[in-house]
Amino acid sequence: MKWLLTQLVRGYQRFISPLFPPTCRYYPTCSNYMLQALAKHGAIKGGLMGLARILRCHPFVHGGVDPVPDHFTLRRNVAAEQAYRKEMGLDKQSPTK
Repeated sequence: MKWLLTQLVRGYQRFISPLFPPTCRYYPTCSNYMLQALAKHGAIKGGLMGLARILRCHPFVHGGVDPVPDHFTLRRNVAAEQAYRKEMGLDKQSPTK
């Protein structure tokens, strides 16, 4: 089942995704997230995580970095995003003159 889901996602990436302009709100993209979740958590949990990510992706979400967590969860990986923002210095206040 894991192989079948992986092939479906790869088929989407190869044949359907190139037909549309890139509008990804998250990094990694939802299809890459699904592949990583399938590899890390298996068909059932990884598939659920991938579907939850697709449902989170809509015009009203702020997006950002959202890697696949090491534990099963259907929620966004907030800790990883905060660590990334801190490492890149994105949360620092700009000095005012």
